[in-house]
Amino acid sequence: MLHKDDKNVLTKNRIKCFQDSIIESPSSSFRIKLPIIDFSSQDLKFGTPIWDSVKIEVRKALEEFGCFKALFDKIPLPLRKSLFEGMADLFYLPLQTKIKNSSKKPFHGLHNVGQYPIAPLYESMGIEEPISPEKVESFTKLMWPQGNSTFSKTIQSYSEQLAELDKIVRRMILESFGLEKYMNEHMDSTDYLLRIMKYKGPQTNKTNVGLQATLTRTW
Repeated sequence: MLHKDDKNVLTKNRIKCFQDSIIESPSSSFRIKLPIIDFSSQDLKFGTPIWDSVKIEVRKALEEFGCFKALFDKIPLPLRKSLFEGMADLFYLPLQTKIKNSSKKPFHGLHNVGQYPIAPLYESMGIEEPISPEKVESFTKLMWPQGNSTFSKTIQSYSEQLAELDKIVRRMILESFGLEKYMNEHMDSTDYLLRIMKYKGPQTNKTNVGLQATLTRTW
């Protein structure tokens, strides 16, 4: 969940891909502590001892938990600040504008607040191929016909850094299985979607569901 005024997030030196490394069952009968893997070292390069060490951590974490908490410091504070501000501007656009971002693919377009009873407080927007300047500019012009170069540059820069981390993890996984020769073929078949989300505050003192528990089958 992203908030424009989330100063705790903006002032941290590292991007945390998962908000918390602790998972609790609804009954709180057990707690699972997810592995924390650091990808921020300048020495993390293919073929180095630290690469091989992190690669082992990645495979072990995915085999045992299916996920992990990643530490990644390649996204500077000004870029993070610009991202939060751009997201706020995007969600504050009129509904008539936001619905222009439509798609037949689930969650690739606009998922509007109140659109589905099971998620009354949840709103999201999908931006397809966010590392492509042409795709990002096309989305930006759809939302701001007059253009918004700051938003375009922010989305693309942010997505490029996340894609870098994604490629590192994918390469490590393939290497760990001795399948590194398929890396280029694998990445050529990869499409990226940047989905940004907002949760509306409930207009009641009673507990309300922002989003039901889900199972993500994509990396």
